[in-house]
Amino acid sequence: MTDQRPRYGELATPEEQRRAAGLPPVVEVVNPSAPAPAPPAAVPAAVASGAARPHPVDRFATIALLAYGLVNVVVTGLSYLDIVPVMNQTMGMLGIEGEFTNYAAGRTWGTIAAVVLAVGWCVTAALSIRRLRRGRVTWWLPLVGAVVTLGIAAFCLVVPMMGDPAFIAYLDQATGVR
Repeated sequence: MTDQRPRYGELATPEEQRRAAGLPPVVEVVNPSAPAPAPPAAVPAAVASGAARPHPVDRFATIALLAYGLVNVVVTGLSYLDIVPVMNQTMGMLGIEGEFTNYAAGRTWGTIAAVVLAVGWCVTAALSIRRLRRGRVTWWLPLVGAVVTLGIAAFCLVVPMMGDPAFIAYLDQATGVR
């Protein structure tokens, strides 16, 4: 008595697999009028690999965060183009007496900060859309993009503030330097 089943480590052919499962053999009949099946390379990678399905809540959260970010970029970017009131308000909140007078640097760095906000939002939106199309969880990306972009924009606003005479006088007073 011989054992016809493949042994450990051997591969059974598709015909042997069907026979072992108790299924009849497959007879392939070629129909000349039927279109040829698509080659395996034509199948999208997402379908072939069984990629993650899109998450509707994630998609909604991502789009809502991007929309909120866009409104914030437009409003804040426009205020950075006229930086003097923003700097005066900041100095007031810090308890600094006097007004912001570093106009030239403020105008230049305010414009740079506004551009940084716009570019940061565009990069964040592009990366978010790319991840959404791939079906990946994306809600966190607009948050990270906002933190990074706002950090760079804040640095752009610190530069003219550090060159303002009223701010320097405040620092000298706070540190006791005379």
